[in-house]
Amino acid sequence: MKLVIAYIQPERLNQVKQALYEKEIYKISVTNALGCGQQKGYHESYRGVDFEVNLLKKVRVEIAVNEAFVEPTIEAIIAGARTDQIGDGKIFVIALAECVRIRTRERGGDAIG
Repeated sequence: MKLVIAYIQPERLNQVKQALYEKEIYKISVTNALGCGQQKGYHESYRGVDFEVNLLKKVRVEIAVNEAFVEPTIEAIIAGARTDQIGDGKIFVIALAECVRIRTRERGGDAIG
């Protein structure tokens, strides 16, 4: 079992969801996030005051998958999020020690579904 975490551009979320659905990956969690990387932000002026915005809007997508779905999940996220521009995002894959479905008390890969 793995937890795939991706930080992507907010405007690419629908494309990522569609790519995941095509790979039959339906269970995802999405959270709004702020972050910066190579983009380094931008300068903005508000009421004559210049300030730097270095925390940009991102979307955090979390998907718990069994081993067989790790690569299809990564490929779907790349297919949906990639624009070949700086700021496309990052994908992290973390080992999941345990998963428990609350309703049925199923554990492990059966709980992920």
